[in-house]
Amino acid sequence: MSIVVHHLNNSRSHRILWLLEELGIDYEIRSYKRDATTNLAPPELTKVHPLGKSPVVEDDETQIAESGAIIQYLCERHGGDGWLPAPEDETYVKHLEWMHFAESSVIVPIMLRLYTSRLGEAAAPLQDRIDSQLADHFAYMDRALDGNGHFVGHGWTAADVMLSFPAEIAIMQGMGATYPNLAKFVEAIHARPAWKRARERGGAYFGW
Repeated sequence: MSIVVHHLNNSRSHRILWLLEELGIDYEIRSYKRDATTNLAPPELTKVHPLGKSPVVEDDETQIAESGAIIQYLCERHGGDGWLPAPEDETYVKHLEWMHFAESSVIVPIMLRLYTSRLGEAAAPLQDRIDSQLADHFAYMDRALDGNGHFVGHGWTAADVMLSFPAEIAIMQGMGATYPNLAKFVEAIHARPAWKRARERGGAYFGW
């Protein structure tokens, strides 16, 4: 049985498809579409995960949600050792930090901006604080890429996969000139044959 990915369009699940293509793993996509008006995930996803989560991956009897956990699992169980530093490696702790940064730090101002964008003037008291936090986090990411093009070491790692989504958000929001290293990072990702294959299989992805 191949791996099954419950995939929501224009979402963080695209990076799971990209990693699967990089690892050369056979997989099946079960696609779900956002509501055209609300942009919310469809209720059908609650049949997969009680919270309507995507991505969710099924691997025989194992079902796993949360992008970071999925990426760690796939690398450890399906031949992605080269994408994870060994525990004794000097980059291990930094890699672990960046893996968690993607969903525990930078995603917070990203989601706050998304939610408050629907409030109009009601969001005004929060906007400066959200924008400041977003700028701080994107600048921190941009500096980390300076002169290297990767967040850890000198090659592609699972941390790069995790951070692809927030980096893409920065470019989508027109911040490429402000954060040129993030722009180069996203360009390098999108040039990879594996990313292109994931895009072909997963469908439209934020206009790319």
